[in-house]
Amino acid sequence: MLNTDTRPWLLGGIWMAALAVIVAFSVSAGARLSTSALLLVVGAVPLGVLMKMGRGVPPPTVAEILYEENSKKEAR
Repeated sequence: MLNTDTRPWLLGGIWMAALAVIVAFSVSAGARLSTSALLLVVGAVPLGVLMKMGRGVPPPTVAEILYEENSKKEAR
């Protein structure tokens, strides 16, 4: 079984492998270099965002946000 540390790296590796196949197919099909570069960027940016956000603190729930706002109003 995969532990929680290797799962994101495995998914990221699969994502990058699929992206490499797509870009290689685009180059072999005769696409311009700018098109292949655009495919690479469009495919890599979401992965970078997910990896950056994946290890952060979870966002607050709606209940936590509402409780904080009510507390601020009562303090005034």
